[in-house]
Amino acid sequence: MRKKINSAKIFHAAAFLILLILAIVCILPIILIVVASFTDETTLLADGYRFLPKKYGLEAYVYLWKQSVMMFRAYKISISVTVIGTLISLVLSTMFAYPLSRKDFKYRNFFSFFVFFTMLFSGGIVPSYMMWTKFFHIKDTIWALIIPSYLMNAFNILLIRNYYTNNIPDALIEAARIDGASEFLTFRRVIIPLSVPVIATVGLFTGLAYWNDWINGLYYINDPSLYSIQNLLIRLMNNIQYLNSGAAAGVVSGGTSTLPSTSVRMAIAVVGVIPVVIAYPFLQKYLIRGTVIGAVKG
Repeated sequence: MRKKINSAKIFHAAAFLILLILAIVCILPIILIVVASFTDETTLLADGYRFLPKKYGLEAYVYLWKQSVMMFRAYKISISVTVIGTLISLVLSTMFAYPLSRKDFKYRNFFSFFVFFTMLFSGGIVPSYMMWTKFFHIKDTIWALIIPSYLMNAFNILLIRNYYTNNIPDALIEAARIDGASEFLTFRRVIIPLSVPVIATVGLFTGLAYWNDWINGLYYINDPSLYSIQNLLIRLMNNIQYLNSGAAAGVVSGGTSTLPSTSVRMAIAVVGVIPVVIAYPFLQKYLIRGTVIGAVKG
């Protein structure tokens, strides 16, 4: 008995140590990025990235603050796209997954295969671009940042379907049917309240995908007023690289050498991740519950 207790303690201590090391490995790069963003540009170029730089500076954030009008507008676009896209995606995904989880739905295997098939094959970039621009005419509209790629995700649909199947008893659905509830009322009053963990998990995945997306903006957006924060930050970084290169010598004169081309990259990463860091603690418990559900059953 004592050997079992000692073995359990050793296992827990080893597991804690391994998780601690992994946590440190994950956190240290983030800390280094934040420190580098507050490092003086000259010091950063001379000494490289250090956790304790010789000289600190705010040149990168001063440069970004000068672009504050564009950045606030880009933040507004990104927040709007993330919120609207995530809400619409959750509504469509949860409603689509519900009939796929019902054993009495005749065509559930066909539609499940149809959803799974889209995970294996894609139409390609050129056909997708032609479809969205020539037939749906979403180029240079806010919908170009919402609809392509992220509005419906096969993995999320299958994840929600599996949650419905494994964690919501059929007896609850039958009881609602006996009480006279329609399918939609059963879905809204029974299924949704019991599915908060998986909905929050999928919502977090989808929200992160929308927030970090820059591909849709690159393909479909030419209007600067519709730039998301990711697209704007990438363009700012490209502008700095251009101004610091020899190609800009004949266009601009003086002052370009002072642009914080290295530290501003770190500042851009910090600015882009701040909303995610703020939102994650509120959704952490749902993320953990949603991802481990179904792993152990008994």
